[in-house]
Amino acid sequence: MQFQKKVVAVLSWGLVVTWMALIFFLSAQHGEQSAGLSEGITEWVNEVVEQVVPAAEFQIDEISFFVRKNAHFFAYLLLAILTLNAVRRSGGRGWISMGVAFIVSVLYAISDEVHQLFVPGRSGQVSDVLLDSTGALAGIALYAIISRWLGRKRKTNNKKRAN
Repeated sequence: MQFQKKVVAVLSWGLVVTWMALIFFLSAQHGEQSAGLSEGITEWVNEVVEQVVPAAEFQIDEISFFVRKNAHFFAYLLLAILTLNAVRRSGGRGWISMGVAFIVSVLYAISDEVHQLFVPGRSGQVSDVLLDSTGALAGIALYAIISRWLGRKRKTNNKKRAN
């Protein structure tokens, strides 16, 4: 059983590192490459919006900004969830594990923006770090809420089995 827990912890950290590598890869794309990726996603979002709300008139620039900023938010929401899970699987508990996950996520967001300073056509922005940090906080909150809900559900099921 102890070996199994160690394997799960290592795999959890592997997911964290893999997600960080994906963020790094996307941040290493030149400005033109990044804009091309964003344009493709923006066009897809625009098509979906037009199907859902045909009369809506959105400017493509508005959708592009929305897509780019939400990408930051959700990338770090997921990073924080993966990191908090890895910390918990490694034995961390309570507020300290949440603090560790938040600090790891924010430090990575800062390093990511510094990294972008060295990529042609990209820039590092403090506002993106703040957005990333907000995503990380949301991820930690979501993880905590779901964990609490699952814990209560487990207790209820155990009580039913005991009766």
